[in-house]
Amino acid sequence: MENAEEFTKIESIFVRHRNALVLRGQFTPIYTDYYLHLMQHGLRYPGELDQMLKDALAMITLHLTARPWAETIAWTANLRAPRINLFVTGSSLGEAVTGRIFTEDVREPDRNFFYSQTTTVEGNEPRLSTMEVEGRDPIEWVNQFYCQSEQRPARAFRLEDENFVLIAAQPDCDLEWLEALDEEAVKNLTETEETTLLETRRYRFHCGCTLEKILPVLGGWRDRPDELFEGADSISIECPRCAAKYSVTRDMI
Repeated sequence: MENAEEFTKIESIFVRHRNALVLRGQFTPIYTDYYLHLMQHGLRYPGELDQMLKDALAMITLHLTARPWAETIAWTANLRAPRINLFVTGSSLGEAVTGRIFTEDVREPDRNFFYSQTTTVEGNEPRLSTMEVEGRDPIEWVNQFYCQSEQRPARAFRLEDENFVLIAAQPDCDLEWLEALDEEAVKNLTETEETTLLETRRYRFHCGCTLEKILPVLGGWRDRPDELFEGADSISIECPRCAAKYSVTRDMI
């Protein structure tokens, strides 16, 4: 049985009279698992990219809690100068989020693009959304994403001690109040406003990838192993979702 302390708990709170939904959580448990993952697989991102990925993990976790349970959501940001792909994904039913950054073989766009894909357990066609974003701050991307794709205003906040908050407008929201919020007001919101706790969800940093799940992508090389291994006894492959590294030998193909 997993220890509850390994999970980040996200609260979904309704602000009465303001008609706004507040999602908030303290992300140290997710970040701890994230860094353990990096250590386990010998991964390291430069400081700026590391912070961007952590912020994106926090934002998609809050967004998942604002959405129905049965959705799996993936975000990809294709950025230029320097060019990277930042990828995060998660599921409320799976109680997990994961992500990685691609720095090699990335197509450089003429603008920064943000892609969102939402799938449901019913197996319907994924819902896709694409938009141009400004800057390199995932917090600002979410504000832009809600206005353009969710078609309702939202404000995202990075607070001290790895606390993050997302406030999304509901029908008849007090938009003047929402726009005027600052970090201090957000931090004290449950003391200054009439609120109702709607639900809590929990998440951890976890991909669930295994060598057995990844090996099938190499099936096309089964008849030409010499081209794949190029004289080596083994090769290293990465999980496309979390960058975990796995060693593959000839007899595994």
